Amino acid sequence: MPLSKLLDWRLHALVILISLLSEAIGILRVPMGPGTLLLLPLFYAFIIGVLVNPNVTRTAGKFIPGSVSQAAGPLILLSIMPFIARFGSTIGPAIEDLISAGPALILQELGNLGTMLIALPVAVLVFKMGREAIGATYSIAREPNIAVISDKYGLKGPEGIGVMGTYVVGTMFGTLWFALMAGYLTSLDILDPRALAMACGVGSGSMVAACSAAIAGSLPEMKDELLAFAGASNLMTYATGLYLTLFVALPIAEKLYTLLTGKRQAKPVGAQVNAAAEASEVPEEERPEKNLGKTAIVMAAACAVAWVANTINGAGLIEALPGMLILYVMTMIGLAVTRYAPFYLPGVAWVSLVSILLTLPWMPGSAWLVDQLSAVNFLAIVTPVLAYAGLALSTRELAMFRQAGWKLVIIALLVFTGTFVASAMIADLLL
Repeated sequence: MPLSKLLDWRLHALVILISLLSEAIGILRVPMGPGTLLLLPLFYAFIIGVLVNPNVTRTAGKFIPGSVSQAAGPLILLSIMPFIARFGSTIGPAIEDLISAGPALILQELGNLGTMLIALPVAVLVFKMGREAIGATYSIAREPNIAVISDKYGLKGPEGIGVMGTYVVGTMFGTLWFALMAGYLTSLDILDPRALAMACGVGSGSMVAACSAAIAGSLPEMKDELLAFAGASNLMTYATGLYLTLFVALPIAEKLYTLLTGKRQAKPVGAQVNAAAEASEVPEEERPEKNLGKTAIVMAAACAVAWVANTINGAGLIEALPGMLILYVMTMIGLAVTRYAPFYLPGVAWVSLVSILLTLPWMPGSAWLVDQLSAVNFLAIVTPVLAYAGLALSTRELAMFRQAGWKLVIIALLVFTGTFVASAMIADLLL
């Protein structure tokens, strides 16, 4: 996408306004049964972003051009990077606590298999789905998981339809679902909050951001510790997640599907989503590390938006400026490493590793870095990410959501719930 579109002042000004309004509303706690539903500024930011999206409402289309929505898409990934760096800066100072919790961090990754334990039986036995159920339930269906299904089955087959259904639901609602679910489960005080934080590490930047923010928002006195556990778990998922889903989760999903169906051939739901299958390929996004010069300019704009959003519930502009500059530098170093490293890890993983390394207690200057970063409220800088996400919903994604059917929506939410709860329970047993 041309640099001029990514720097469109209307987009960034709109996101600043949405973020400031959302931050001004603050955290609302809604009693619900034995627990409390936590509504965070990122929740309002997404909803407002959707309401002013020209692809969603005709009224918004009269004032906001479609190019603004189009440019918001690449900004989601870029704007999450400073948060990931801030995330990593909580891991370095807490490295000793994380090492002591090592077994829990490693073994809770098996909880990702919980995606299918509830969702697959419901898909097959209740909704009578065919092999769409395998693609829809074997993972939380982010980009690496889609690549696995594409390579093994093709995206136009039933498994591809299933994985794309979960992908679209996750894109539209996954972040909010993780935030609401995590905040509510924390309020129940059943599981160790550190275990819940570990369960946030699902390998999606926006999902882990919303999930960990909700838990830390519920227990602000444990904020740094909880963020450290969530960040470390997310790094573990980047390192092992693809192999776990490819060599363990997918074979188990196949066997469980065969066990549930026997010789019976369930009626496929593919007829409901044929149009989605025709357009199911995930559009190729320009990776930020490919053009570091362009990325550096757009990243500066994204950091500026986060810097302003931080003023409501964080520090003032002058006080927070050093911290935001540090996050910017950490992010760009991480992306440069992504480009030139001899082996591949996602950019968010490298950015996190850079911030961890620089804030380790024995690193020179780490105490000063941590002190400057304390002026940047991690909740505040994730709010613009959700505003960009709401504005970025395209007509294609909306069409796929409508065509995927309500069954796949329910299954996708069960997938997200299964992986989170299973991981949290395993971690809780080991802590």
